[in-house]
Amino acid sequence: MVRPLGSLVLVVGPSGVGKDTLIAGARHALENDKRFTFVRRIVARPSHVEVEDHDSIDAEAFRQLDEAGRFALSWDAHNLRYALPLSVDTDLALGKVVVANVSRHVVAEARAKYPSCAVVLITAEISLRAQRLIERGRESRDQITARLARESAPVPAGIEPVIIDNSGMIAIGVTAFVMALRAIAANE
Repeated sequence: MVRPLGSLVLVVGPSGVGKDTLIAGARHALENDKRFTFVRRIVARPSHVEVEDHDSIDAEAFRQLDEAGRFALSWDAHNLRYALPLSVDTDLALGKVVVANVSRHVVAEARAKYPSCAVVLITAEISLRAQRLIERGRESRDQITARLARESAPVPAGIEPVIIDNSGMIAIGVTAFVMALRAIAANE
C-alpha cells in the first residue's frame, strides 16, 4: 500500500462543543488555500442544514454502499450510521490536508488505515454544551442529560490530540482551529 501524501485531520469532541461551527469557520478562512479539503460526512438520516453539515442517504442505500466498499471510513454512533466518502483517498493522494468531523469510535480504525492522520479534540464547558444541545432542539432534556453523561472519553487511549477549547467566542475557537490546521499542513 502506498502511503498517502496528505494528512487526514479527524475532528472529534462531545456533542455541543461546536465542531461543525469551527469546521465551517475554518473552511471559510482557508477557502483560498488549496492545501485543505473539508469533507462532508454521509449520514443515514435526514439533513438538518441549520445544525449539521452532512449528506443524507437512506439506511438501505448506506448499507449497500458500505458493503460495496464505497466509503473511506464508516462507523456507528448515537444509533446512526456515518461515513466519509472515497474522495478522502483521492485528496490524500493529491497531498491535501483533509478535514473531517468523525466520532471518537472510528479514530483507531482511521489511524490504522491512514497513519499520517492527526486528531483535533474540540472541548467546551459542560453547561455551554447542554445549552447548545437544548437550542439544537433534536433531543429531549432526558436524552441530552444521558448524552452529556456518556461522553466523557473523547479519544482512544494512546492518542495525543490537539485540544481546542471552544467555550469562548466563536472567532477565538475558529482562529485556534485554523492555526492548528496550518501547523498540521506545515508538518507534512
